[in-house]
Amino acid sequence: MQFPIPGPIGDKARAIADLVKPELPLAAGICVVAGEIIGSGGLPEPSTALLGFLTGFFVSGSAMISNDFFDLEVDRINHPMRPLPSGRITIAELTLLTFIFTAVGFLAAALLGPQALALTIFIWIIGILYNWRYKESGLLGNAMVALSVGWTFIFGGAIVDGLANGMIWIFAALAFVFDLGEEIAGGAMDVKGDDKRSARTIARIYGKRHALNISGLLSLLFVAIGTIPFVMGWLSSCYLAVFLPVDLAVLYLAEKLRASQTDEEGRRRIRQLYLVVTFLVIAFIAVKPVCELAV
Repeated sequence: MQFPIPGPIGDKARAIADLVKPELPLAAGICVVAGEIIGSGGLPEPSTALLGFLTGFFVSGSAMISNDFFDLEVDRINHPMRPLPSGRITIAELTLLTFIFTAVGFLAAALLGPQALALTIFIWIIGILYNWRYKESGLLGNAMVALSVGWTFIFGGAIVDGLANGMIWIFAALAFVFDLGEEIAGGAMDVKGDDKRSARTIARIYGKRHALNISGLLSLLFVAIGTIPFVMGWLSSCYLAVFLPVDLAVLYLAEKLRASQTDEEGRRRIRQLYLVVTFLVIAFIAVKPVCELAV
């Protein structure tokens, strides 16, 4: 995200955007709203959609921001131009931003009710524990991040009392498996920095190639999970127009990621994979009215 504002204000805005990584909180907010739509079978109330989006966006954003504090020493090696190691953001500013994002996320959740607030506090704690203590644990840390991603759909479904809808759990499982694979692959691109903190990532213990192979296998599992709604009769063949292109793109990019020769190439493939899966969520919601009419 670019900010064309000249001078110190523009520089600070760009630094904050780099810190928040807005595309990830934006995706979290979209997934919460998608969970509401899937769980309710229709469009939620505008206020419910807005509060759900704000919860997902700001809680995810708070995790992105606090992550840079705990990753400071590693980022000096892996990503020296990140806002904190480069000096574009101070620790005091980072602390203030973390507080603001957390407070807004909690307030939005509280306005949705006590269950929503409890679920939000739970996932916020998971995020803080991961950033603070469990990032170095390897697979457990990867699973904690993947759980946070899958949580967005469960949270959206819970808001509208739609957890009995099997598609909520399918999308949560898809998000969990996909993100787990990308977290493992991401560890393969950050081995140098992970050496500094003795992180027990799959790539560091067993090698980069082994980690990328596991990530590829999880992409196959992602595709397999996507067939369940069709086998169970939850989705009509109309939805294949969304799932098939996404599955092919995921398999293609996963193979390109597995064969990547440089860390930068691998990170680029990971970003492309995230864009493809974000498209799946948006396209599924977009074609839902058309496919329901076709039944």
